[in-house]
Amino acid sequence: MALNTPDKLRIALAQLNPTVGDLKGNAKQARNAFKEAQKASCDLVVFTELFITGYPPEDLILKPSFQLEAMDTIQSLAKLTKNSETAMLIGTPWREDDKLYNAVALLADGKVKQLTFKRDLPNYSVFDEKRVFDTGPLPEPIKINGVKLGIPICEDIWSNSDICGHLAKQGAQILVVPNGSPFNIYKRAARQQIVDQRIKQTGLPLLYVNQVGGQDELVFDGASFVRNKDQSIALQGPDFATALLISNWSRIDKHWTCEKAEQHSWAEGDGAIYAALVLGLRDYVEKNGFPGVVLGLSGGVDSAICAAIAVDALGPSRVYCVMLPYHYTSDESLKDANECADALDVPYDTLPIEKPVKGFLEELAPLFDGHKNDVTEENLQSRTRGVMLMAISNKFNLMLVTTGNKSEMSVGYATIYGDMNGGFNPIKDVYKMQVFALCRWRNEHRPESALGPTGIVIPENIITKPPSAELREDQRDDDNLPPYPVLDDILSSLIEKELSVAEIIDKGHEKDVVQKIEHLLYIAEYKRRQAAPGVKITARNFGRDRRYPITNKFRDPE
Repeated sequence: MALNTPDKLRIALAQLNPTVGDLKGNAKQARNAFKEAQKASCDLVVFTELFITGYPPEDLILKPSFQLEAMDTIQSLAKLTKNSETAMLIGTPWREDDKLYNAVALLADGKVKQLTFKRDLPNYSVFDEKRVFDTGPLPEPIKINGVKLGIPICEDIWSNSDICGHLAKQGAQILVVPNGSPFNIYKRAARQQIVDQRIKQTGLPLLYVNQVGGQDELVFDGASFVRNKDQSIALQGPDFATALLISNWSRIDKHWTCEKAEQHSWAEGDGAIYAALVLGLRDYVEKNGFPGVVLGLSGGVDSAICAAIAVDALGPSRVYCVMLPYHYTSDESLKDANECADALDVPYDTLPIEKPVKGFLEELAPLFDGHKNDVTEENLQSRTRGVMLMAISNKFNLMLVTTGNKSEMSVGYATIYGDMNGGFNPIKDVYKMQVFALCRWRNEHRPESALGPTGIVIPENIITKPPSAELREDQRDDDNLPPYPVLDDILSSLIEKELSVAEIIDKGHEKDVVQKIEHLLYIAEYKRRQAAPGVKITARNFGRDRRYPITNKFRDPE
């Protein structure tokens, strides 16, 4: 039995992992969570934003049949609440009066008892809600056992439109916020800051429930919590994991307070980034039905960290690594790749590419006669590897993991139709210096959810040796690029901060270097448009966040 007393309230936070489009699967998760909340005598179980469809549904939400089936699913779930003292608050699309809303439905007494529509539709960064949803009216509180709950939906607490203030004026006693808030390395601090502002503004405690899981390039970290009106943390759920969290509330002197409950620690810094990469890859593989992955293990740092992420996400038996040496591949790289595969305990083979490369060169020789060797021959090596890896992918139905980092993707130091081949890139949004940091972090830590081994999984020599693509004799990355600490600072200034060339020069960088990197960044846009998706961890990833034209003649003035 639910508490159902005037001075007590028990609310469950359903921090779950929905899949976009999987209405039946998401409804099953909702039913299971509802039954668990019933057993715990909860008055209400709160699900996340657009839970029934998965978030973000993008243009799938514009399909009329999908809208209708989502609403029918909600009606079916409502029947669970008949003769139950536990109600549901669940995110769903809702069509009404020829308008489509991002809604939250209160399910109680066997029916859809009340609807709240999202008012502030985000239209920046990864969000495009204004192009698919209509703006809802100012929301009114809902009642659970006589208690007025204000339901601002995700962006409704971020805006300056005083939605929370309006709810407080309408008598809301607790703010309950369903969210679809994706992870980036700055997001948690921003969430806490905005929640503090809303609590100060309204004088109300706030319950924040966020979804968890990977959806294409986005990763949702969960990290749900409850803050009391004094801003103290009453409940802190886990991050990067599903959970049903129980919050117990008491009315004291007309004000509602949440009792102390679970207090999970959250991953920080490199640990949080690594957790996001693992979850992002795991869900992309699992939700798209791949039995496992294949990747080229070159003996370099990028493929090594991708192999570690894949093993932690899927387990060693589902990760197949292949070394594809050419005569520029050093004995050192062969040894490093072999040691890395052994440390990760993955299936591993060596497939030399000498013969297929030679065959291509022989066939092209009449056409290339009289022309000097250049980057064409270098790229041919990479493209041969890409063809062989894709053949393995096709034959064994293994998704090919591509392994280029953000620094390389930024300046175009990746071969289209070669090492860019693949279905997903876990480190697409990870700068090179961060790759080194993640390697060191993983050698010292094994995340709780990891399926890989403990101890050193990336040999020290892979981390310390000078990076090289090994496409010609004695090649090093810094032959044509500045050192990675310099490159990454210039790139983050251009991409994340949108600084001008002059502003970056003022930071202490050389003018010619900055202008070169800016030029390389712009001309590589066409490659990035054809790149595999990858986990977003920065404030501005390529694709969803940063949408630059391919044809672009602008360059910052000197």
